[in-house]
Amino acid sequence: MSASTTPPPDHDPFGPAPTPLPRRAFLQRAVLGALAIAGSNALTDPGRLFAAARAPLGPGTPEIPNDEVARIFRERFGNRPITRAHVQLDMPAVAEDGRVVPVIIESDIPMMPERYVKGVHLIVDHNPDPDLAAFYLTPVVGRVSLSTRIKMKRTTWVRAILETNTGELWADYAHVLVTLNGCG
Repeated sequence: MSASTTPPPDHDPFGPAPTPLPRRAFLQRAVLGALAIAGSNALTDPGRLFAAARAPLGPGTPEIPNDEVARIFRERFGNRPITRAHVQLDMPAVAEDGRVVPVIIESDIPMMPERYVKGVHLIVDHNPDPDLAAFYLTPVVGRVSLSTRIKMKRTTWVRAILETNTGELWADYAHVLVTLNGCG
């Protein structure tokens, strides 16, 4: 008697078909998802979609990630306190192409001869050169409103730090998810 290698006619080589999600379970999950989105007000306030990605991990500044960023902070700002206020850093929460990431930096500090923003520093934590840009301003500018595009290597924090002529430091931060490396 010889052994047959052909499976029986009703045999399915991929195994049993998965059981479909019952209708009741599907509806419960859909309602829970909708409530979660509505509870976050993300649909009524589209800015929250970006704000959630920008929110710091703690009440203040995101942690310094490495020695290079620590050196930049030490050399540029010394031990002066940096407060999160007076600066608005607008960036996409997700940058699909790290070669071209839009950045808008604005400030509500008036540009008067007695008090004005004299410098804006843009630091990208995990770029090959984190000290990405510095803009030096005078009161003649009238208003701090910068718009540019930058390259980003990977997902990281971006820091916009303003320095006034009186030595005050103000900042805002954005956490940007980069899906395509823009630095080579």
